[in-house]
Amino acid sequence: MKLISKLFGKASAEPAAPARQGRTAEVGWLLDSNEAQFLWGAPKRVRTFERNADHAKAVNNCPAYLDYEAHMFEVPCPVDLRVKFQRDAQGRMALVNPDGDRSGVRMSHMPKLLTMSPPNEWRHPDRPIVQIVTPYVFVADEPVWMTQGPPVQHYAADPWPGLLIGGRLPIHIWPRTMMWAFEWWDMSRELVLKRGEPWFYVNFETTDPSRPVRLVEAELTPELKEYRTGMSGVTNYVNRTYSLFKVAEERRPAKLLTPKVRARPAEAEAAEEA
Repeated sequence: MKLISKLFGKASAEPAAPARQGRTAEVGWLLDSNEAQFLWGAPKRVRTFERNADHAKAVNNCPAYLDYEAHMFEVPCPVDLRVKFQRDAQGRMALVNPDGDRSGVRMSHMPKLLTMSPPNEWRHPDRPIVQIVTPYVFVADEPVWMTQGPPVQHYAADPWPGLLIGGRLPIHIWPRTMMWAFEWWDMSRELVLKRGEPWFYVNFETTDPSRPVRLVEAELTPELKEYRTGMSGVTNYVNRTYSLFKVAEERRPAKLLTPKVRARPAEAEAAEEA
């Protein structure tokens, strides 16, 4: 709380909530990548019911359930992929795509997409951790904590053979690139990812829980790009990145979130002709 208060001009040990900035809290998302951006779909609000319920006591009309779901957003899976473990000639575990040449992901590119963490970084010696670096970045200009977790509202006909490793971070001072990290419990089973299905959820906490969150596509402005260089690679040098939050807030510019404005097709054509 001291970090948040200093960032927004409060000096007390138990600061009051920052001044209300509007009915909704605005959170930005963007893709920080120079390659294959069309793979990565826009996050969208979670909706698990397809119709309105007539009965007043139906789950669809439960205010607690509606409030719970209103704060969750889903990020869609970017690829169709099947992966399994196989031991090489030296007995070492390796990730294999059983679809081979029939896979939508080119074999030479799979190691760039999916990597296995070193065994000494696993939580359990028999549960490998695999990761996908995503280009998703979330940012806010007021105190907002974001939690990443599994798509718990999505029924998967072929459940994953392990657990998604979640996390929680303050995106107003730490707009880092998101990871998809998976702990593999049952190595006898394949991990099956399907493009377009919910891949992970994010939800957002503000100082006033009653305020709804509005998610907007954001620009990677020069200020945001420069600020993000400060957190690049820090995990290679420190064990606890949270210890750097004080430095981050001291160097944070006043504004990091700039909503993206996309030109309509007619406006784009006029700009090209000009």
